[in-house]
Amino acid sequence: MAAYIKMAADSPRKIALTAGIFYLLTFVSIPTLSLYTGIHDPNYILGSGPDTNVFIGVILELIVALTGIGTAVALYPLLKKQNGSVALGLVGARVLEAATIFVGAAFLLAVVTLRQSGIGAEGLVTAKALVTLYDRIFHVGQGLIPALDDLLLGYLLYKSKLVPRTLSIIGLIGVPTLVAGNIFVLFGILGQRDPSTFLFAVPVAVFEFTLGIWLIVKGFNSSAPLISNAKTNG
Repeated sequence: MAAYIKMAADSPRKIALTAGIFYLLTFVSIPTLSLYTGIHDPNYILGSGPDTNVFIGVILELIVALTGIGTAVALYPLLKKQNGSVALGLVGARVLEAATIFVGAAFLLAVVTLRQSGIGAEGLVTAKALVTLYDRIFHVGQGLIPALDDLLLGYLLYKSKLVPRTLSIIGLIGVPTLVAGNIFVLFGILGQRDPSTFLFAVPVAVFEFTLGIWLIVKGFNSSAPLISNAKTNG
């Protein structure tokens, strides 16, 4: 991945294509909403059967963690020309988000380990605690930190005009909406897995998915100062 990102730095089109692919790959974990249904059962470790769903979900989440970093790293060579500090902050935020995903995955794998060890009823409290920890770190890592990601990215894209400003505005609007949804969950107004909770993430999801498609199909606006200046200097 690092070699491909380095090659992508050669031209804005390659940067756009690479970042676009990474953004679309960050959506591969959507099936975990159903894959993790079983592990949220309080008696999961007492049951029998394969743990395939959990393993698949963890793999998908790890892909999201790595491609999330990839989106920021791929865009960094261009975005740093607009504002180096903010662009670096975006990379840092994506790395932090990925770290929480890895920790959350470790919690779920620990539950599977308890189940496979045959620990029985005496492990119920520990298993429940690990699942709760996963839900909490998910709330932070894939709930609140993405709001910071899109705040920084939306600002950089809006200022640089690399993509239509309407798209950047959707991302910026999605930030307070996502934060509001997470605050409701934090104070128990909404459940973390309630269908209505996911509605608060729709603007951010639309922004990132549309951005991925746009970057792959259209690339960056050729009239954007960062692009036109690069052509002139070249």
